Order: sequence, then C-alpha cells, then structure tokens
Amino acid sequence: MKKKFKIEVDCANCAAKMEAAAQKVEGVNSVSVSFMTQKLAVDIDDARFDETLAEVVRVCKKVDSDFEIEL
Repeated sequence: MKKKFKIEVDCANCAAKMEAAAQKVEGVNSVSVSFMTQKLAVDIDDARFDETLAEVVRVCKKVDSDFEIEL
C-alpha cells in the first residue's frame, strides 16, 4: 500500500539518514523522505501496514527526535 504523509524534518541531511534507516525496516518496499516538500512517501506491505509504519516512525525519531508525522 502506497501512502504519503506530511512530516516535519529539520534538515536535508536528517531526511537522507531517515530514508536510509527506513529502507532497512522489514515490510518496507520503498520510502522517500523529502526535506523540501516535508513529505514521507511509503510503500508498505498491506498485511502489517500499521506495525511497519510505526517502526518507520521509530527509526526516523532515532535520527531526529523532533521528527513529526501527521497521520
């Protein structure tokens, strides 16, 4: 399932690190974190979407504790 979310990320470097970390989460087919548009685009397996999205948010917050996502 592909979805886009509005996010708050402080810098382009943080966005790149978040994207790299989120790519490693099991169940994530693809992910894009954009500092310029303040958007998170994910393609996650339907069966575990909520759990996988929660893990993506967790790893992003590890990179930048101020990371916010609007669900």
